[in-house]
Amino acid sequence: MNVRIAPMAALILSLPAIAQAQPRSGIYIGAAAGANWREQITESTANGTRMSVSGETGFVGVASLGYALQNGIRLEVEGQYRAGPIGSTVVTLPNGMRFGSSSGRMSHYGGMANALYEFNLAALGVSAISPYIGVGLGYGVTDFSRASSPSNGRLRLTSAQLSGNNGSFAYQAIGGLSFSLGATVPGLALTLEYRYYVATGTTPSRNKYTPESANHSALLGLRYSFGASPAPPMPAQEPAAAAQTLARTYLVFFDWNRADLTDRARQIIAEAATARTATRPTRIEVSGHADRSGADAYNQALSMRRAEAVAAELTRHGVPRTEMVIQAFGESRPLVPTADGVREPQNRRVEIILR
Repeated sequence: MNVRIAPMAALILSLPAIAQAQPRSGIYIGAAAGANWREQITESTANGTRMSVSGETGFVGVASLGYALQNGIRLEVEGQYRAGPIGSTVVTLPNGMRFGSSSGRMSHYGGMANALYEFNLAALGVSAISPYIGVGLGYGVTDFSRASSPSNGRLRLTSAQLSGNNGSFAYQAIGGLSFSLGATVPGLALTLEYRYYVATGTTPSRNKYTPESANHSALLGLRYSFGASPAPPMPAQEPAAAAQTLARTYLVFFDWNRADLTDRARQIIAEAATARTATRPTRIEVSGHADRSGADAYNQALSMRRAEAVAAELTRHGVPRTEMVIQAFGESRPLVPTADGVREPQNRRVEIILR
């Protein structure tokens, strides 16, 4: 592996041990397109002749199929295509004489296997944006089309020497941001990323070769994760009222992977505080819960943050913390039993029980 990409590969493999568990997993598909800038190609022959091929801004498109693990790592296979005009081809002889031309196109296409790591910023209060980094290895084909032939009368660089359809090893480094569009389409995300892609050269044979090509790309795309749950509906007024009347239990629901209070949640907490004034209970239990879409340890901490948020709002309404028993049960006491990994809106809750 090239020394420029090996350190990033080692970093990705070590990240799960130093970061929080990620509450996302499953199969996904993605596609992106954007602009590609190719670095100037410079090649030298044994007799000292140098050739430089510059490129102009071109197009890049990629499509991928992958699987996201709960620890934040994503593994995917990808097809990609890059193309752009050749800016100029210049040959410099050992005696310093230069000659060149400007025409033709250069394109790359092939497949890559990528490993990426997506960071979870939920602990920082950011749930809609996820940065990610990654590396890829694969096979690429370089194709020169209609390249002109610089000549000075004594030496002629033919288009056959810049041979087309030559395959070689390729690698890339990836960095990007994912913006969740789940409020509109569950599982959909907008991606913005940068890539450094290199297709290595082939060994010259009878003056025919494909030089190494390094590319910088900026892409805008979409990624869709299968099996994502829709946004939970607002709790109905009637069931909440019935719970208050029969059991003095108030249910406060939360969005997926969130611990902040909605307007409806604040209304229910205010009703619980009013009931406490009227009934004078001897014990107020504030119990946090989570669904089963994340790791146990992560859900335990998330359910405690939810319980603390509700307790703080009760305190704001005049309920002393000394009257409250604040506790967290993570995913161990679901209101609706589900399989592991399922996002169930009714299980993302805090129960306020007046005893």
